[in-house]
Amino acid sequence: MGGRVHYELFVRRRPGSGWTLDIATEDRARVIEAAEDALAEGRVAAVRVTKEILNEETMEFSSVTILERGAPDRSKPRKERDDSEPLCVSPGDLYTCHARERIGRLLDGWLTRQKATPFELLHRPDLVQKLEAEGVELQHAIQKIAVPEAQARGIGVHEIMRSFQRLAERAIERLLKDARKGNLPDIDKEGFAKAAERLVKEPERSYLLGAGVAASIAPARGWGDKVGLLLDLADSAPLNPEARDVALAVIEQPLTEILGSRAGMMDLLGVELDLGGQLAAMTRLAGADSVEALIGIEASVARVMPALEPPAARLANWLAGPHFEACRSAIAQRVLRELTGPRRLKPGEAEAEIELLRGLAMALTAAGGRVLSMEDIHHAFTERSKALVTGDFVDALLGMNRSSREEIEILIKLAENVTGGANKRQAARWLNANVSSLRFEKEQRYGPDSPVAKLVALAALQKSVLRAGLAPEDADPIRGKIGEVAGMVEADGKLVAALAKASAPAVHRLNLLLRMAVGETAPLGPAADRARSEALKLVKAPGIREELTRSPEALAQMRGLMQTAGLAA
Repeated sequence: MGGRVHYELFVRRRPGSGWTLDIATEDRARVIEAAEDALAEGRVAAVRVTKEILNEETMEFSSVTILERGAPDRSKPRKERDDSEPLCVSPGDLYTCHARERIGRLLDGWLTRQKATPFELLHRPDLVQKLEAEGVELQHAIQKIAVPEAQARGIGVHEIMRSFQRLAERAIERLLKDARKGNLPDIDKEGFAKAAERLVKEPERSYLLGAGVAASIAPARGWGDKVGLLLDLADSAPLNPEARDVALAVIEQPLTEILGSRAGMMDLLGVELDLGGQLAAMTRLAGADSVEALIGIEASVARVMPALEPPAARLANWLAGPHFEACRSAIAQRVLRELTGPRRLKPGEAEAEIELLRGLAMALTAAGGRVLSMEDIHHAFTERSKALVTGDFVDALLGMNRSSREEIEILIKLAENVTGGANKRQAARWLNANVSSLRFEKEQRYGPDSPVAKLVALAALQKSVLRAGLAPEDADPIRGKIGEVAGMVEADGKLVAALAKASAPAVHRLNLLLRMAVGETAPLGPAADRARSEALKLVKAPGIREELTRSPEALAQMRGLMQTAGLAA
């Protein structure tokens, strides 16, 4: 039974050295961040994070590795002789989920050319005969699986090949024999519901009903058409709970295989979508009601979510219900694989890629729990964020012909949207480099805008750094540098001195100085400090308090500003 859970971080100080325990905590996010930081900063050669689960009956821990990165262990482990019994020993073993997945990998090219799934191959006599007639494809597939199996089990390759060859022959003979005897149902004639109810008590009901389903979807020209036919069958599933569960479980098998393949998913969602668009559509498909509700209230999510093609929209309605959990899982795992993979989501559109990732994060979080765990989502976006802070991506993001301030605004947006402590720090380094550049200083000091406009823009820039979620030790130097540049801009224009000596009413001048002092119209730093100093002098000037007293509205407006600036109200 499950018990208390904690996480342990083991580190290898040098390649080839042993693992040593570094941290043990119940906070998964903290231990993963510590591991990434240790590796990114070069303090260790490798890290490993394990999940330790206490069995409260035996008081023993079971350990599962959830993260391992860094230099590989070069020590040579002893070879262990595996069990010599094959994984599949009877034709029925080929129909399991894992066996079908292996068949799909081994015969991927042939199945793609036939526009068929492993499920269909195992249930359609015509496909089996075609594969058997070609000979080479089947023999090559057997050889591909026999070599690693033989190495793992310490048995000769030819012996393993003969074993798999006999298994394939038995499976083929079984299917062809059932077809000759008329044991395979014709659900197009009999009706899917009637066939399911008739076969529900049969020991091989899934195999027999699967043959009927495979024959029914065989005429489809493409993957989207197959999905449509499968959903037609789902719509006609029997109402009897036992028969309905069997029927929908059979339909789910080819449906999951189609959704798990890249070609099938592209055909279903639309071939014109890039990878980012596909992930957004898949998220909309798997998230169903949760994502649709979010689209209705969050414009940024609505902008990145493409409309679903009719077959996909129809499938989304089914996925919103209690059935087809494996389909939801297949889609979600595909999203995770692509997020953690190396491919760009929006090639040539770096800024659009950031917008897309933000929308995806919100959508997956809204659908979290049923589709993916929050831990998996956080890990996936942390992995993807690593690609966003590389030099190539940042160069593509900044592009050409932007002002230094525009580049900084984009980098702040980047920092706001990356996840993970190490990635946030790297984004802060890019940001700090641009803020500290001579180009930024010169553009702000000698640019065409008025000093007032420059200070207002710099104040907004300084505030936006806070929204990026950077650690104080990363954010403070950036905000401080913006304040320094603003101080130069103010000093060049002598704006504070001009305000202090202006002929405008004292209350109006005090209001302007206070707004600068609190960071509203000038960044915190030298310019704000000078404005605060002049405001303090003005507050102490004769007659100012009487003037404020005569204007209760102005007094109420400035009381908060004066308190924020540290002046007596």
